[in-house]
Amino acid sequence: MWTEYGLDWVDAIRVVVSCIVFYGGVLLLVRVLGQRTLASLSSFDLAAIIALGAVIGRAILGDTPTLFAGLLGLATLLTLQAVTGQVRRFRRAARVVNSPAVVLMAGDELQLDNMARSHVVADEVYSKLRLAGVRNRSEVACVIMEPTGQISVLRRGAPLDDDLLRGVIGAERIPRD
Repeated sequence: MWTEYGLDWVDAIRVVVSCIVFYGGVLLLVRVLGQRTLASLSSFDLAAIIALGAVIGRAILGDTPTLFAGLLGLATLLTLQAVTGQVRRFRRAARVVNSPAVVLMAGDELQLDNMARSHVVADEVYSKLRLAGVRNRSEVACVIMEPTGQISVLRRGAPLDDDLLRGVIGAERIPRD
């Protein structure tokens, strides 16, 4: 029946293997390039991701995309996403899949080494501070890039719970007052 729609068993296996390889490749690239790669997208970023999706989709499906090849590719990618979600529940596996949170600003000092590692520039941090209503750098306890690529701002004034900072790279630099 599948051959009537242009997909035999060899092609089906090729689609599944291609999906797995591309999925792993995208995870690896996001880990290497940093979580900012997919965090908040500009119109340029969105256009690049759409084009990237088209290229990957074409490579996964092969020369002549068919109905079943497309459905099989979609099912494989969604299955990989579900499996990855389950794997993230285990601490060791989560370290492979998730990027850690990183301190970008501790107190009123920018953490230039962490910013470089996270591909964040000072203007982005200052923008987040303004959006958080910060009027003076002395109000800041810390600025953290979260595993999602979003940037959070915590203010001074109350002690920070150590549990909130567990696993955050550079947490030891944050003033405890």
